[in-house]
Amino acid sequence: MKKYQVIGIGNAMVDVLSYADDAMLARHDITKGVMQLIDMPRAVALYSHIGSAQEVSGGSAANSIAAIAHLGGRTAYVGKVCDDQLGAIFAHDLRAQGAVYETKMAPMDGAQETGRCIVLVTPDGERTLNTYLGWSEFLTAGDIITDDMAQAEWIYLEGYRFDGPESHAAFSKAIAACKGASGKVSITLSDPFCVERHRAAFLAMIRADADLLFANHAEMVSLYQTETLEEALAHAAQDVEIVACTDGANGAFVIANGQRWHIDAIPTQIKDATGAGDLFAGAFLWAITNGHSYETAGKMGCIAAAEVISHIGARPQQSLRDLFVAHRVL
Repeated sequence: MKKYQVIGIGNAMVDVLSYADDAMLARHDITKGVMQLIDMPRAVALYSHIGSAQEVSGGSAANSIAAIAHLGGRTAYVGKVCDDQLGAIFAHDLRAQGAVYETKMAPMDGAQETGRCIVLVTPDGERTLNTYLGWSEFLTAGDIITDDMAQAEWIYLEGYRFDGPESHAAFSKAIAACKGASGKVSITLSDPFCVERHRAAFLAMIRADADLLFANHAEMVSLYQTETLEEALAHAAQDVEIVACTDGANGAFVIANGQRWHIDAIPTQIKDATGAGDLFAGAFLWAITNGHSYETAGKMGCIAAAEVISHIGARPQQSLRDLFVAHRVL
């Protein structure tokens, strides 16, 4: 048995969550419903214009890893923070969930700070992400411990990290170590704009190295530049062994071993859509590394996604195991 079921690699962020209306987004020239990269001055300016806020540890893949740890999985995370207050919050919160987090903190030298994401939640539950990457952007191959990657059944790579100047090399090092020890690779596309920026790199890595692709409707269509999700799913099924695609209120699609399942969404009142895809991926990975079928993994993913969108913040507040039992999938 390997030491880790899943190791995640991606952004290490603290989310600053606040409610806003469409007028506020328009006033500050913010495109609704997507992730926009911002610099430190923009982050400070936006923070000064939001209302009351809640600070919670985030980062897309980190949320997925926290979900796996919450479920009792053997998991670890690699992501860069600064040795500052937000960095300490991030490390504490992830370790408190039960995940291993040992990435060396960057020094407080003034060059960067710990990344933060200002998440503006509109009354319809849609979330708009304004992300200052900070030190998270500077993840390098030197942050990858090959012995750990070799001890992982799966690694989980965050698409947002494709924006980092040296992160591609970090991913390549992790993939080589994991695959060299018979491990498997999963990738999440993260955001349609991220896909547009790095489409060729995504496709090359997916076709060469990925065993499992996570995406949502918009990301999948953007990746394959198709008119419909059906066309995009058909392309994805040719490129990768397992495809797991979320589709909002329409649930999710899972394709594996020549079979396809449509998983119904779990009805819930949406308070904050932040982390829905992250929790879906975390529950899905926990399920397949614990011997559950791909169909059941999809159901667990939808249950976890429904839990996280029912409250503010991208980490589960109810026991996911209890929810799985209640829905008769565990």
